[in-house]
Amino acid sequence: MAGSLALLATSEAQAQTIHQSKFGKGLQFVAADSSFSLKLGTRFQLLYQGGNNPVTKNWDDRFLIRRARLKFEGFAYNPKLTYKIELGLSNSDIGSDIPEQTNNADNMILDAVAKWNFAPNFSLWVGQTKLPGNRERIVSSQKMQFVDRSLLNSRFNIDRDAGLQLHHEHEAGRMVFRETVSMSMGEGRDITVNNAGGYNYTGRFEVLPFGAFEDDGDYVGSDLAREKTPKLALAAAYDFNHGATREQGQLGDFLSQKRNLHTLFVDAMFKYRGFSAMAEYADKRAPRSPVVLVNDTGGVEETFVTGNAFNLQAGYLFPSNWELAGRYTTFNPDAETQITPEDQYTLGLSKYIVGHSLKVQGDATLRDFDGTREAYVFRLQLELAL
Repeated sequence: MAGSLALLATSEAQAQTIHQSKFGKGLQFVAADSSFSLKLGTRFQLLYQGGNNPVTKNWDDRFLIRRARLKFEGFAYNPKLTYKIELGLSNSDIGSDIPEQTNNADNMILDAVAKWNFAPNFSLWVGQTKLPGNRERIVSSQKMQFVDRSLLNSRFNIDRDAGLQLHHEHEAGRMVFRETVSMSMGEGRDITVNNAGGYNYTGRFEVLPFGAFEDDGDYVGSDLAREKTPKLALAAAYDFNHGATREQGQLGDFLSQKRNLHTLFVDAMFKYRGFSAMAEYADKRAPRSPVVLVNDTGGVEETFVTGNAFNLQAGYLFPSNWELAGRYTTFNPDAETQITPEDQYTLGLSKYIVGHSLKVQGDATLRDFDGTREAYVFRLQLELAL
């Protein structure tokens, strides 16, 4: 009898789990007294990358786990107080080249943030998460149109930081407006030492003139929702990192001197009936010279990464859920940094089996280094998210 009851209880629990869960949406639970909820999700990306080495003339390639993530989210005590915790488990996620600043520990925590909806249309975020910078960085790495983000993003994005963010959204007719301001530490994620410089201040303003996108599609690569009417999102963001100590503000090596960094982002997203296009411009400046240290021969030993970049990408999603997309990116560092300028031309092909939760993506990129030499990179990636 006891065994039958245990079997019945197990069956009921399993039935509830199956009823509440869906592929790509994680496991979802709500406490019996509705005092909290928990959604558990996991995902990984398996990547093959190969390309010609313009120096050695060899074909260099590798097969790796590009990302492996574990995510927890839900509400605590009240539905107006939500949280998100995301952990990075792959070596690419947790590797740290700044052991002194991370207490010789793995750089595992990506997000650990609480969000309080304290008034209509207002939300206060406290903790570590992405800063409101460029659109491409805010888009989840699970929901990208290509295998990975562009050269603009890798050189100029402001990534994650620990601090406070205030979000506001309102509508005027069909138009949607969003404003976000933040104050953070300025050194990036998982830093355990005292603040080395000043603080970081970011502001972002967005307008959606034709109304909201389906399924928050303004922060999703590709038009999987196949917007029935044209949708457009326009945004600008400004970041001031006072007394920055790392090469890219929140990323890169710690340098021997501080600089004030000013970063401007302008971006746009358009979608209509399977067609999508995104454009971004970034400009980062150090009012004093970005160069910190030069050697006896005049070569730059330490410098902040400053200059500008532009990225344009577009794609069309066919009814069969195959997508063909193209991307052009130009990176123009300040000449005094002695960093090599680069243009990239990328052609991508993706098959969305279950949206962004199960997909195969491939792309080929031509890298043009200031017209002096070229390199070719081919990538193929599987994404699986439960």
